[in-house]
Amino acid sequence: MMTSRSDDRLEPPCTDCEVVTVPARQGLEAVDILRRGAAGDAVGLVLHDDGGATLGFLVPAGTAAAWDVPGSTCTETDGRGLRPTPEPPVAGSDWLLPPGEADLATDPAVLREALGEAQRMIEAADSCS
Repeated sequence: MMTSRSDDRLEPPCTDCEVVTVPARQGLEAVDILRRGAAGDAVGLVLHDDGGATLGFLVPAGTAAAWDVPGSTCTETDGRGLRPTPEPPVAGSDWLLPPGEADLATDPAVLREALGEAQRMIEAADSCS
C-alpha cells in the first residue's frame, strides 16, 4: 500500500530496497560522515550484525547492478522487499539506525562518496600508528 508523504505514521514498505554490506569500521565512519553532511539526514536505515563485523545500508532497487565499491557488496532482495518494522528483517541482525530515526534508503551516490571518504580516513589513521 502506498501512502502519502504527509502521513508519517504510514510509511510504504521498502519493497524496492537492496542492501550494501560493508565492514563495520568503514560503515560507522560513513554513518558519521553522512550525519554530519549538509543535509544531516542523508543516511537511511542501517543494520548491524550480532557480531558487529558488518553494517548493511538499505539502498534503492537497481543499486546492485552498478555497485562497484571495493570491500563492499550490494545484495538484491529479489522482490522480497524489506519492511521498516522495529524487528530487524534479517536474522542475526539489529538496527543501528531503525525505522522512525532515518529515511528508508540511502542514496547510493551519496553512500559511495561517504564510504570512499571513510576509507581514506581509516587509511590515514592507520598510517599514523
